[in-house]
Amino acid sequence: MEFDQIARNGMVLLGCGKMGSAMLEGWLARGIPPESVHVIDPAPSDWLRDTGVKLNADLPQSPAVAIVAVKPQMMGDALPLLQAFGNSKTLFISIAAGTSLARFSEALGTATPIIRAMPNTPAAVGCGITALIGNARASEGDMALAETLLAAVGTTVRLDDESLMDAVTALSGSGPAYVFHMIEAMALAGQAEGLAPDLAMKLARATVIGAGQLAAGSDETAEQLRINVTSPKGTTAAALDVLMHSDTGLPPLMARAIAAAAARSRELAK
Repeated sequence: MEFDQIARNGMVLLGCGKMGSAMLEGWLARGIPPESVHVIDPAPSDWLRDTGVKLNADLPQSPAVAIVAVKPQMMGDALPLLQAFGNSKTLFISIAAGTSLARFSEALGTATPIIRAMPNTPAAVGCGITALIGNARASEGDMALAETLLAAVGTTVRLDDESLMDAVTALSGSGPAYVFHMIEAMALAGQAEGLAPDLAMKLARATVIGAGQLAAGSDETAEQLRINVTSPKGTTAAALDVLMHSDTGLPPLMARAIAAAAARSRELAK
């Protein structure tokens, strides 16, 4: 069993909000025994109470894994709860944005294996993508275990340099909100052309979801998929002339948006 070590020694989940709950649901579905999971959360949901995990109880002496899933601003209060597991075999995995590996090492001890991960909210439906990077103490086995845990909520990628985490945060971490806003904007544009609000929103949502499914099921690049649905001098081409304009179109706008998010990620890290 891929989670034998966790079943034997237990795991600790610090924080069980939307992302923590999504991960926990995936782990339980993949066979991690509920009694092996120890959750610390000050305001547990009814769903969490019904999972059978050990909630706000005594923690195991040497858990296999400790997952830090609290918001960055709560990190100062949360980390002391886990300091007893530092400088040991316990693997720490953090999904907190803006908290560096170095900061974790300072709090937990330099001999602590730590992996920093950035999932995104589609993890709630098993369609997330998570970027990971480990510190010098994290072994290949640690990385593989982290990937297996995070594969419960989607796909994973490894980073070569922790400094790239700000760009990952800006692109995929915050990215779902950009897509949701695009749905809003498309629906409003449809209303401006005479569609009823409910109908415009239904069309916009279904279009974005359908396009995403097409992209997910195709081996072709996004560029080629775009070309495939664009007839020369047709309606799509007319819209793309606006969207792809080098000065006022979507590419420069998206570049500014993602640069702003990355800059904010770097600020939060300080």
